[in-house]
Amino acid sequence: MLTEVISSIGEAGLAAVTGYAVVFLGIVLLMAVMYIMGAIMKASQKKKVPETSAAPAAAPAANAPEAPGSAGKLKLYDTDPKTAAMLMAIVADKMGKPINELRFISIKEVK
Repeated sequence: MLTEVISSIGEAGLAAVTGYAVVFLGIVLLMAVMYIMGAIMKASQKKKVPETSAAPAAAPAANAPEAPGSAGKLKLYDTDPKTAAMLMAIVADKMGKPINELRFISIKEVK
């Protein structure tokens, strides 16, 4: 009787260890495939974008057209862009209007 219990516990342990090994091996193989795919993608990106060190600088953003739905320029005084974005989202939420229907001209930190 005792030998049957020990035998069944041993078999269960062996099955569990085998299962863990199979899952671990699958994860390692998946990681290897992802690494290889990343290397292939990096190589293809380098081929697509030639290096142009002698190319003229891009036009400044000030001359770029505004994005669709944009309400113009926003001037920030003593405020970082992340805080400004959070304030604009809070105002739009409190007013119950979409943020693209509001126009913010400037944001200044009150000290």
